[in-house]
Amino acid sequence: MFRSLRFRLPALFLGGVVASGLVAAAVAFQLLQSYTLNRARSEVRREVIGVTQLYAFWTPRTNDDLPRRTIERAISDRLFFVPRAPGIDVFPGSTQVPKLPSSVVDLAKVRAGETVEFEFRPKGSHTTYIGAAHPLILGKTQNFWGALVVAKRKDLLQTRVAPLLGRLGLALLGGLLVSGILAAYLSRRLTRPVLELSRVADEVAGGNYDVEVPDVPGGSEIGHLADRFREMAQRLHEADQLERNFLMSVSHELRTPLTAIRGHIAALSEGLVEDPEARAVSLETVAAETERLARLVGDVLDLAKLDAHRFTVLEEEVNMEHLVSRAYSTFNEEARRRGIDYRSDLRARPVIVSDGDRVLQIITNLLSNAFRWTPDGGRIDVELEAENGAVSVSVKDTGPGIIAEERERIFRPFWSLDGGGTGLGLAIARELAHALGGSVEVESEVGKGSTFELVLPAGRGA
Repeated sequence: MFRSLRFRLPALFLGGVVASGLVAAAVAFQLLQSYTLNRARSEVRREVIGVTQLYAFWTPRTNDDLPRRTIERAISDRLFFVPRAPGIDVFPGSTQVPKLPSSVVDLAKVRAGETVEFEFRPKGSHTTYIGAAHPLILGKTQNFWGALVVAKRKDLLQTRVAPLLGRLGLALLGGLLVSGILAAYLSRRLTRPVLELSRVADEVAGGNYDVEVPDVPGGSEIGHLADRFREMAQRLHEADQLERNFLMSVSHELRTPLTAIRGHIAALSEGLVEDPEARAVSLETVAAETERLARLVGDVLDLAKLDAHRFTVLEEEVNMEHLVSRAYSTFNEEARRRGIDYRSDLRARPVIVSDGDRVLQIITNLLSNAFRWTPDGGRIDVELEAENGAVSVSVKDTGPGIIAEERERIFRPFWSLDGGGTGLGLAIARELAHALGGSVEVESEVGKGSTFELVLPAGRGA
């Protein structure tokens, strides 16, 4: 449970909220504490100036004492006096203000007219005060008597900050509650399609490729993953279909020549064929069927080598005109027999550096595909061109054409539009073209035919 994505996502989300809340609370606490301290210093500074001016105004005009307690209640702070010298006391009787030693404040600065802020702890007390000292100047002669100090207890400042902690705690708790609900909702939204994909993946792993992948709206990364997984499942389904078709096709392709070979060999070995002419026909049939088997096995081996990247490409000078003419002449008899208008147009005579046997194999596969799909009485054109640093061989037919959705599938191994044949010819042709540094492309119009074009670099092959 604790390792599941459904648990980890909310936990991570809530952990981030808690960490952010604690950091925000710590920053807010520090800022408020700093603000409270600065405000307290500003207050005692302002109060000490006011109280000093009050004493300076009151003392020359009356002999009555100015009650210290009354002033302290008015400003909610403590009053202290720092005499400029021991023995000086300007607050006799009931108005006596507690004295501080001159060491607690820099009297030189105070005497110069500055208001000095400082922290101190009175003798015999464990309480720290924040104070501000201002010069006390009395009489017509404006004599400096010392420094009057207004001070606040520093520990009482914490009581202003403490309520913030409670409010921050409530805010954090509320944030955790809302975040928990949101995290649970989001994790459910995120993990549901992931769990569905996991379930579908288990089915695919079990060999069931015909599965329905859930749709994930919104164009998110999980939606992209679902689309790719759907495509992968479809390709696996197609691959499974191709494999089945291939096994059926290969079984048929192997069974037909093997049956013919077995029958003729049995007839020859049992002496059923005594006529020399019939014997020659039987041997010719056996040779043709054996060649057919060899060609099928060779196609499978070539494709396996290409897929494993264990294919060796030779480099030699290749006369493309001679090569195309050789491939073209191979199908002359079939074209004549089926009444196909078979033409060639060799507009160039390029010589390239490549693997001649493999180039011949590509062109032959393209022509074989064209003759397979062109009906009797149709037309097939072979063209050779060289321009823009490339050599191209085009094979045009008047077959049924290929719909757009099938134009890439026909180059997959074992894929056949009508389920016949092995589906290896075009796959091998394209792979060989890539190995030679070229390509095989197709253009087609349904009902009018197709054009397969081999393009090779005019320079050195790959």
